[in-house]
Amino acid sequence: MRSDWKRYTEHYCAPKGLGLALDISRMNFADGFLESMAERMNAAFDAMEALEAGAIANPDENRQVGHYWLRNPAIAPDENRRRETIDTIAQVKRIAADVHAGRIAPPAGERFTELLVVGIGGSALGPQLAYAALRSPTDRMGLHFFDNTDPDGMDVVLHDLGGALPKTLVLVISKSGGTKETRNGMLEAQAAFERAGLRFARHAIAVTGPGSQLDGVAEADGWLERVPMFDYIGGRTSQTSAVGLLPAALQGVDIDALLDGAAAMDAATRSRDVRGNPAALLAAMWHYATGGVGDRDMVVLPYKDRLSLMSKYLQQLVMESLGKELDLEGRRVNQGIAVYGNKGSTDQHAYVQQLRDGVNNFFAVFIEVLRDRAGESIEVEPGATSGDFLQGFYLGTREALAGNGRESITITIDDVTPRSVGMLIALFERAVGFYATLVNINAYHQPGVEAGKKAAGAVLELQGRVLSAIREAGGARHTAEGWAATIGEPDRVETVWKILSHLAANDRGVASEGSGPLGATFGSAR
Repeated sequence: MRSDWKRYTEHYCAPKGLGLALDISRMNFADGFLESMAERMNAAFDAMEALEAGAIANPDENRQVGHYWLRNPAIAPDENRRRETIDTIAQVKRIAADVHAGRIAPPAGERFTELLVVGIGGSALGPQLAYAALRSPTDRMGLHFFDNTDPDGMDVVLHDLGGALPKTLVLVISKSGGTKETRNGMLEAQAAFERAGLRFARHAIAVTGPGSQLDGVAEADGWLERVPMFDYIGGRTSQTSAVGLLPAALQGVDIDALLDGAAAMDAATRSRDVRGNPAALLAAMWHYATGGVGDRDMVVLPYKDRLSLMSKYLQQLVMESLGKELDLEGRRVNQGIAVYGNKGSTDQHAYVQQLRDGVNNFFAVFIEVLRDRAGESIEVEPGATSGDFLQGFYLGTREALAGNGRESITITIDDVTPRSVGMLIALFERAVGFYATLVNINAYHQPGVEAGKKAAGAVLELQGRVLSAIREAGGARHTAEGWAATIGEPDRVETVWKILSHLAANDRGVASEGSGPLGATFGSAR
């Protein structure tokens, strides 16, 4: 039996000059496993090369997939793609410089000090991750987010902004311009500005597809700027596009360093030497751990507060990309890897107990950050700092899991900087692309998300019919079952009950009497 040290050194991947290392030694794959994956991995490399060269990598939507061009426009497949990427980055930098210098300023004068980002999914998660990871006392603007269509949540954000609303810039992000949650957030923000006697358009910038519904609104109303998104960039891979770069630049982040980190990871993960390619190794370990069919969950444990949103960000990137019902040949495969996690050492006091002693249905991905803080630390015990304890808890958890047959991967970076954040984003983007080829799925569409949007639209259409029926019935009262029958939807009585209960709770022209799905009756509140 080889020593742990020998296995560690054999399976430690740290490409020269990258500043990131991957350790897979605590995954219990047998000798020869990586060699057995050679043919599949070569196919994954071929697919990635074709994607970067401009192939239709998203066949269901007949789209190219171009997030790798964002950090290296020179590899874009044509001059148009190259030029629009360069021009957009230049526009992002120019807007940020103009806002910071006061050339783009509030109508009342002075400068914008706060930024409200309105978006959902990748249009919020990436900017939130970068903001949390790279916050600094020298930030040029404070960031706030409408990332849901929850009215109460938006009220909390507006309360936090308080008297700063006149100095708040609003960034509305939606590629299609038709995303309902983002549309709702925009309208809520607009209403808040109007209540404060402010003209919303003089505070607003759109990041959207050219010619989209949002683009049209921004042009017609005279918004401050319109920044393009492109149809070959998906939301979950948009952090190195204007979606992520503009909020970061406005915050004061060095976006060139973030792009440089992503480009450096892209370059390192083009290598066909699997043992020296961290993204290929990560994808191979996902395949080993899950049997290639999603048999185990991935628990992401960053031991750094700045990276506390990494698991949330990776939930979308991994699960939306890999959670697919059909493979590329249309066969039912129900693929995916469930992702959850929080941060160390918080999880020493949360679910690590189950990870070590409970059901063994996961593998862990630790993210270790070597540098504790930007300065010296006090000793909280003789010879030990708070940061030493943090590392001790990480190493102790890793040992405790391994001692009970639980597998883990460790990613190590020197510090949390714009460059290292760019590297981490690119590492997981690349691993997702490789793994998708290994299991023969399309990582770049999201039919399940679209199905959910359509179902939500059908519910709202049903709500409109219920309200119309109640208004037309005068003072008549019925149970949910009665109203469902009235509108000719007897099979949707449960949904009608939910709609009526919500309308009554919010005084939306519906009053209820009684309680429970069988006992409550509903009628007009007039």
